[in-house]
Amino acid sequence: MPHPLLPDLETLAASTAEKNGFELCGVSIHAHLNPMTLQVQIRQAGGGDVSLDDCASFSGPMGEALDSSTLLKEAYVLEISSPGIDDHLSSERDFETFKGFPIEVLFRDQQGSEHHQTGLLHEKTKEHLHINIKGRINRLRFDEVISVQLCSPST
Repeated sequence: MPHPLLPDLETLAASTAEKNGFELCGVSIHAHLNPMTLQVQIRQAGGGDVSLDDCASFSGPMGEALDSSTLLKEAYVLEISSPGIDDHLSSERDFETFKGFPIEVLFRDQQGSEHHQTGLLHEKTKEHLHINIKGRINRLRFDEVISVQLCSPST
C-alpha cells in the first residue's frame, strides 16, 4: 500500500523540480527505515543527463520545500538521484550508446512466431537491426523487432 503522503510529496517535488530546471521522474518513501528515507529521481528538463552536481544543487531547494511544507513531521533522509538507464533500448541515442554491448532481441518472423536472439549490438539503421553473433552479423528487419534489451554477456 502506498504511503498516504506520496501524492502530496510528488506534487511538491514536481513543482520544485520544474522551478529548478528539472523534471520529476519518481518519488518513493521508505518509511520502514529509521530515519525514514525519501528518494526523489530527477532528469534535466531538456532530457539531458543528470550529474552528481545537479543532484547536489537540487537537494537544497528540495529540502527547503519539504521543510516549509511541514508534510514530514519526523526525521528523514533525502536522497536525490537520476533514474539511471533502462535496460530496454528504444531511442536512436540508446542504440548508438550501446553499440558493442550484449543484447537480447525479441522479434516476430514473417509467419508471426516470436523468437529470441542474443548477441552484440552492431548497428541499427532505419530498416534493420544488425547483431553480431559469434563474429557473424545477423540482420533483422526493424519492423519485426518487438523489443531490444541489454543483457548479461553469455560465456
